[in-house]
Amino acid sequence: MKRIAIIGGGTAGLAAAYELEKARLRGADIDWQLYEASPRLGGLLSTTRIDTLEGRFILEDGPDGWVTEKPWARDLALELGLADQIIPCHEEHRRTLILIDGKLQPMPSRMRMMVPEDLAALEGSTLFTDSARAAYAAELANATTLKASAPTHDESVADFVLRHFGQEVLTKIGSPLLSGVFGGDVHTLSVRAVMPAFVRMEQEHGSLIAALQAKSKERGSRPPQPAFTSLRNGMGTLAEALIAKLPPERIHLQREAYSLKREGKLWCLRTTTPNTTAKSKRHFQHILLATPVCVTRHLLTPLDAAAAALIPTETSSAVLAAFAWPAPAARQIHLPEGFGFLVPQTSNEAGALVPQAMEGAGAFRPLNSDGEKGALAPARTTLLAATFVDQKYPDRAPTGTRILRAFFGGITAEAMMTQPDEPIIAAAHEQLTHILGPLPAPIPTMTTIRRWPNSLPQYAVGHLERMAQLDIHIAKLGGLTLLGNGYHGVGIPDLIRDARATVRTLLS
Repeated sequence: MKRIAIIGGGTAGLAAAYELEKARLRGADIDWQLYEASPRLGGLLSTTRIDTLEGRFILEDGPDGWVTEKPWARDLALELGLADQIIPCHEEHRRTLILIDGKLQPMPSRMRMMVPEDLAALEGSTLFTDSARAAYAAELANATTLKASAPTHDESVADFVLRHFGQEVLTKIGSPLLSGVFGGDVHTLSVRAVMPAFVRMEQEHGSLIAALQAKSKERGSRPPQPAFTSLRNGMGTLAEALIAKLPPERIHLQREAYSLKREGKLWCLRTTTPNTTAKSKRHFQHILLATPVCVTRHLLTPLDAAAAALIPTETSSAVLAAFAWPAPAARQIHLPEGFGFLVPQTSNEAGALVPQAMEGAGAFRPLNSDGEKGALAPARTTLLAATFVDQKYPDRAPTGTRILRAFFGGITAEAMMTQPDEPIIAAAHEQLTHILGPLPAPIPTMTTIRRWPNSLPQYAVGHLERMAQLDIHIAKLGGLTLLGNGYHGVGIPDLIRDARATVRTLLS
């Protein structure tokens, strides 16, 4: 019998356990066990559902959906019997707003990230100056030159966008969009790791605009697929459906991995025991290490310090504040059309990227040891983004009600990690009001705060090369696989793809 341990019960760990259990039920001679350090499974997949007389409110605690063109989350949802749960975003209302000089400016239509499919859509846009519109036109005209001069080495996202469209596009769209997705600094993020599709576009067409136009021509009269997909009762539904397929006796909660070492041909896994200081140990032929990168690095360092050093060291944290209002209060809220807004970043005196300052916006004040508000956070840091939840997806809120979700990141999120909910709620509400206009006071029973420390590893320039070296080191150790968002993609579909493929390869 092959004994396999999964360490970590987030998206990747659950997907791996599901695949292993399917094989076991088909007759595979395996004994798998899953160990999770926290009291719950699912990781970032978590949904708060609030039932009222008006109907159900869906408040996402983590990701609110997935990129539709990545099929692996949808495939798994269908396999789990969730076909009736799969919902597209309101594609006909898709629009992203950018906060520029205190005003929300809509991005032009028919854009993929910072790339327009149609230059004509830029003409009526108030977001760009004539200089930026000229840079877009030049990018299309210089397709041949861009293709011939495309680098053969990795570069930062910032350098990539600057080569194609210039500083204004990077600042207004490129940086806030990519910081919103990856939580990092575009000047250090690897373009080949986080934007591989755009790199392929450049290699094939030179101009990214020309590449989108070619895709549009190939698509013909067929409408484009919705950008995002989710589940009707929230993304937590996916974790719940996976958990329902797993035998409870194989799940071990509050069992933190204490150490991992070789003993002959087996791995000896030591874990903590709930409510005691005792450690338990068990031996396995294979370990699937689906832990956060900081935990993985800690466990791997005694085994191969060089391998551990290749794991991303920089991570970003996030704090999410969700507000829901019933119909009477919601009638006071007047939102622009679209899915939400992004806040471009600027550099503070220390050189760190922070959202632009907003005079009178009520920057977050960390509490001091006496519970009093301390000094203003550096550079009056503010929201990174907000989502108009009921405008992005159907069935998120009863008719006539509202849900807003605010995101903090960077140094602001770091300061908020140890703070109580009240000052975070106050800062989020005050800043949303400053941007969107008057909002009703938060309703405590319909407000959630979620903290995700060090949740998003940063894929710095050269990431793919480091991962190739890491794979070599891990292969030499034998019987060990690394899963999670630190290696080959941070999205929910990427985690599902890698976990299921790993198990299939392992069992073959």
